[in-house]
Amino acid sequence: MKNDSSVAALADALRTDVRRLNPGERLPSSRALVERHRVSPVTVSRALGLLAAEGLVVTRPGSGAFAAERPPAGGEPADLGWQAVALGDRSVDPAGVAGLLTPAPDGVVALSGGYLHPSLQPARALAAAAARAARRPDAWELPPLGGIPELRAWFARTVGGAVSPADVLITSGGQQSMTTVLRAMLPPGAPVLVESPTYLGVLAVARASGLHPVPVPVDADGVRPGLLAEAFAMSGARAFYCQPSFHNPTGTVLSAERRAKVLDVARAAGAFVIEDDYARHLGIAAPPPPLIAQDAGGRVVHIASLTKATAPSLRIAAVIARGPVAERIRATQLVEEFFPARPLQETLLELVSSPGWARHLRAVRAALRARRDAVRTALARELPELRVNHPAGGLHLWVRLPDGVDDTALAEAALRAGVLVSAGRPFFPAEPPAPHLRISYGTAASEQELAEGVRRLTAVLRS
Repeated sequence: MKNDSSVAALADALRTDVRRLNPGERLPSSRALVERHRVSPVTVSRALGLLAAEGLVVTRPGSGAFAAERPPAGGEPADLGWQAVALGDRSVDPAGVAGLLTPAPDGVVALSGGYLHPSLQPARALAAAAARAARRPDAWELPPLGGIPELRAWFARTVGGAVSPADVLITSGGQQSMTTVLRAMLPPGAPVLVESPTYLGVLAVARASGLHPVPVPVDADGVRPGLLAEAFAMSGARAFYCQPSFHNPTGTVLSAERRAKVLDVARAAGAFVIEDDYARHLGIAAPPPPLIAQDAGGRVVHIASLTKATAPSLRIAAVIARGPVAERIRATQLVEEFFPARPLQETLLELVSSPGWARHLRAVRAALRARRDAVRTALARELPELRVNHPAGGLHLWVRLPDGVDDTALAEAALRAGVLVSAGRPFFPAEPPAPHLRISYGTAASEQELAEGVRRLTAVLRS
């Protein structure tokens, strides 16, 4: 993040310089910029790349960077109001997802986010895997439709049960998988059952696809099967989206008894279960087998992602399904995006096939255990009146606030005080029953930074 800040600061300085130059006039050399601004050559290169993308400069290899031609000044801005009529009243609201993907400002402790802190990501192993993958003769060729066979086989072995490589479809990350699955299975206007609370991203995808999320409450053991059966009967829904292991945001694991009941309820309703297994490799304790491993009737559509356990830009996941629904999902992916990039597929295969993969997972699990316990200890010491869960995996704590606290206002005040947390309200498909915060323990730089974040949050709550 500091490097990104240096690039932005240099780009700001160069914009001022460029505006003083005439079109075609040369900027100082890269060496001169390095010495003048005391930054690295990489920072200079990236800053010039930003200005080139903005159309402010033109770079010529071997010659340097030059001020670009400027568009003529003045004139009325184009009238684009007609587009509102053409587009109609459907809207796509990215606010929730954008908030989760926006890095914390400098000086703010990040206790919110969906990815491991860079210090916990396997950067060196990924770089080595990518280098090996790029050296393959067919690295940039068209991949087999459905994904490279060795990667499909790896996902099948990892999931277990009766899953075969033929059931596996390689996809472009978990979020894209949810989009493809929902669009393939449900027509616009259809209801889809979701846990309440649930992952912000699935609510955004469902609403953008014209679907109607119907909440089904969860408790400490996961979704409540009796209420799930009622929701199927009342809504007529034909699909239920859930996260049975390390549920986001609550961290709960669906109990063994309820796992069987959820499948029974779906069977009685003639419906599918969409199982989002995003955090299986972030288990502090080993999670139970996925629902699809217990499913003999092709009722479960399983989404397996490795992005959370690796790095944000390793956008490779798998959808596992059987029967006509699998054909529908494969066809939808093919017409919408063709296939995931082969170099990323090959890189992931190299990573999970290397001896360092198991070491990385052990290190991440140990770090997450220490971080979870550090945050819970700090909260118990500073804010004993809060009810804090004890997740067995994942990245988040789910904190019950005192009645009457406005969790959205609290999260905004916390950000002003230098700590980023997530209000609980947006995770509910409908009105929340109580105020909550989601506090992420895998996103900060260290246990010391986590403690400082709790201290800042405490000051806000006490005020």
